[in-house]
Amino acid sequence: MTTPFNVNKTTKYIKCGLFCFLIIIATACKKTGSSVVPVKDTVATTPPVTPVVFPSPTYDPASLDTTRLFNAVPVTNHLFRTDLVEISGVAASRLTPGLLYIHNDSGNPNQVYLTDGTGADKGTLTLTQESNRDWEDIAVGPGPVEGKSYVYVADIGDNDAKYKTVMIYRFPEPDLTGKTLPVTLDINDVDKIELRYPDGSRNAETLMIDLKTKDIYIASKENNLSKIYVARYPQNTIAITTLTPVVKLLFNKATGGDISADGTEILLRSKESIWYWKLPAGLSITAGLLTKPQYAPYFNNEPQGEGVCFAADGSGYYTNTEVRDYPGSLATISFYKRK
Repeated sequence: MTTPFNVNKTTKYIKCGLFCFLIIIATACKKTGSSVVPVKDTVATTPPVTPVVFPSPTYDPASLDTTRLFNAVPVTNHLFRTDLVEISGVAASRLTPGLLYIHNDSGNPNQVYLTDGTGADKGTLTLTQESNRDWEDIAVGPGPVEGKSYVYVADIGDNDAKYKTVMIYRFPEPDLTGKTLPVTLDINDVDKIELRYPDGSRNAETLMIDLKTKDIYIASKENNLSKIYVARYPQNTIAITTLTPVVKLLFNKATGGDISADGTEILLRSKESIWYWKLPAGLSITAGLLTKPQYAPYFNNEPQGEGVCFAADGSGYYTNTEVRDYPGSLATISFYKRK
């Protein structure tokens, strides 16, 4: 009798034979030195970061003298509004003679307040579409429409250096001709200029506008250091702009600054002192910041000095102070008259 053909058993024998054959081949390869070259994992490499270079001045900050162009003792007045206790910036109007713009910083209403050298209440502007994340300075200067004056509000405070970008709000100065003061106005049309630092997030409290070029300058607030950056005109209001490094100053914790209307004078202040530059005719702001400054008079009469600005007519400069953390102190406006 013929023995039936067992398919399953035959398949099993074939598989077993194939496996043994593979073992023999692998052993032979190993004995003859042959080997299978493994494929190496590819690791993505990050391109090298280009270092951000800041030019540095060569003068010794300890050797500065004091300018004699301004009175050493200011005329000081209290603000009429006693609710404004976190005043941070100050800027002079180019449209309304003697008018000053001031504001509170982080966590306060999205409002700019109008006053003057006497501290009077001249009104309130509300930026209806914007929030006050940390408004730290304010400036007035030209903008995109020739012949118009603009207010620039700097939302640049960042004590924990955690924000990827900062914002400058720009809107035309309101024409107060014929209006009864104090005024209350809503500002609905605001340009948003979003900026990024080239070397990482940082805290800043200083905004300056070059009235000749319309360039925007920001100075960082750091221990014994202030990095100054610029956003050249025309500033982009759609995409994020990376700031350009200008200069690294050995200046401690800058809280405010300003550029004069003719572009020949610069002020940079802290709580303790004010630096003043008088630039030769034709020298740019960027180049001027590398030259040696002088001290400007400061009477040390402000518990937490924050803002500084030139008078619109060049007759002197104003300073102001925050008083929230100093019980019993009143917010003030001080004016240092040019001699």
